[in-house]
Amino acid sequence: MAEHQNGPDLEDDGELFEHHRFVASKGQEPLRVDKYLMNFVEHATRNKIQQAARSGHVWVNGNPVKSNYKVKAGDEVKVLFEHPPHENLLVPENIPLDIVYEDHSLLVVNKPAGMVVHPGHGNYSGTLINGLIHHFKHLPNNSSERPGLVHRIDKDTSGLLVVAKTERAMTHLAKQFFDKSSTREYLALVWGSPKEDAGTITGHIGRNPKNRLQMQVFPEGDVGREAVTHYRVLERLGYVSLVSCTLETGRTHQIRVHMKYAGHTLFNDERYGGDKILKGTTFTKYRQFVDNAFKLLPRQALHAKTLGFVHPETQEPMQFSSELPQDMAQCLEKWRNYGAQGH
Repeated sequence: MAEHQNGPDLEDDGELFEHHRFVASKGQEPLRVDKYLMNFVEHATRNKIQQAARSGHVWVNGNPVKSNYKVKAGDEVKVLFEHPPHENLLVPENIPLDIVYEDHSLLVVNKPAGMVVHPGHGNYSGTLINGLIHHFKHLPNNSSERPGLVHRIDKDTSGLLVVAKTERAMTHLAKQFFDKSSTREYLALVWGSPKEDAGTITGHIGRNPKNRLQMQVFPEGDVGREAVTHYRVLERLGYVSLVSCTLETGRTHQIRVHMKYAGHTLFNDERYGGDKILKGTTFTKYRQFVDNAFKLLPRQALHAKTLGFVHPETQEPMQFSSELPQDMAQCLEKWRNYGAQGH
């Protein structure tokens, strides 16, 4: 059963962990970046650093570089690896959790926007897992050694997550995610108005080779992993629409990438360009209106609203639903009022 222990959400993204960041000192003579990092990174072999560089995981001044790049004074050098750094072991932290359901097998948590689910990418504290291991001492590990975690949602996405409290629950729940028998519905505010009232977006999703922090669709299916998103338009609000997205697969950034691919980038999704005015007029008043909407909702407009699964012990179907958080609800209301005023 080991292959199920991740669930598709956890296994497919090659999560990158920022181990080290250095700024080369004023007196730094030009030096190959692999040699430079060997001088600073404890226990790092040159081979390991070169391998990271080949994978696009050695960055200088925000851009991936090859091993032979010469580091100069003032350069910001980062190296990322595909496993968590040993020096950043999980530390329990007394973080308040919004628990909507709990029994001896599992709990369902409503995650606020802005909270990272597990350590990585330079976020080694303040994560949901740091809070979970403080409140629950004996959570089972999945194969990525992320206690209790069956699936996850992005840092700036709000909403529901199920957490396993026992080994049996971990195996059972992860298998449901793997077999696509769990149900997950998200609400998203997107730019534009989809032609159809409902539809399905398919297209393999993999890491963008030019920007390792983005994912992209590979329609030929030669790269990445299969991904399927079903959507329904709930409200058309002129230049934006509220849509419901149901996931059949759980790829990293799946809804964000699929909706962009379909021509409807999520509202204020900075990573995928949704923080620009993608639909609408050029009037100054409209630009000001959108800017104010961005301030109300300073993140991508995505909320994990409902979560359904079969209980690992009782075999009863369970369904949970959560309200839209205040920032997204206020932004939505602003667009409704804008439309009502005849814009």
